[in-house]
Amino acid sequence: MTAPPDDCLARNEWLCGAYLSSRREILWDAVVQHLQLTVASVLIGLVIAVPLALVARHRRWAAGPVLGVTTILYTVPSLAMFSLLLPVYGLSASLVVAGLVLYSLTLLVRNILAGLRAVPEETRQAARGMGYGPLRLLLAVELPLALPAAMAGLRIATVSAVSLVTVGAIVGYGGLGNLIYSGMNTYFKAQVLTASVLCVVIAVAADLLLLLAQRVLTPWTRRQP
Repeated sequence: MTAPPDDCLARNEWLCGAYLSSRREILWDAVVQHLQLTVASVLIGLVIAVPLALVARHRRWAAGPVLGVTTILYTVPSLAMFSLLLPVYGLSASLVVAGLVLYSLTLLVRNILAGLRAVPEETRQAARGMGYGPLRLLLAVELPLALPAAMAGLRIATVSAVSLVTVGAIVGYGGLGNLIYSGMNTYFKAQVLTASVLCVVIAVAADLLLLLAQRVLTPWTRRQP
């Protein structure tokens, strides 16, 4: 018995509107989990990266070890990273988040540090001459001027996290990666393609939102010729 001509699910086609309508809740849950894992890992990575970059900036001897360790972490394959973290976090979402945090540190620390180093020394001296203390100098002068480079690193780290979340499917916490993994095992074409396209959409949307945020937070860069 052949499948009806309008039954794209039965024909296992790559493009299938019936898959979208019949699996709407499954897709939504996967997207939400994907976003939660991505946002959590990037925010935690940012909270860790800022102090590390500040230490590397103000303690020159610390720059080498900080950059070296974060670079080594980035070279560890994702499956190996999750395996190393498994005894600590078990099969949980925390395992995926911890792995993504470690991967994000290289991109975030390097770019934040580069931005801080690019702040002109005469600007710092002028701020000190106006009575700025170390904390006020950091918050009102150094960090705002370092923001363009920091945002560039944040954009790359976020897009990378969106991609790496899918690897979390090996422990059952991969967002859309769960659908891609199960769809590949069963050769469910519509599921594989739909989940993959949604990953791309999330990555592009996140990058554009961060780019917009960067333009809003750094209006002075738009006035440059």
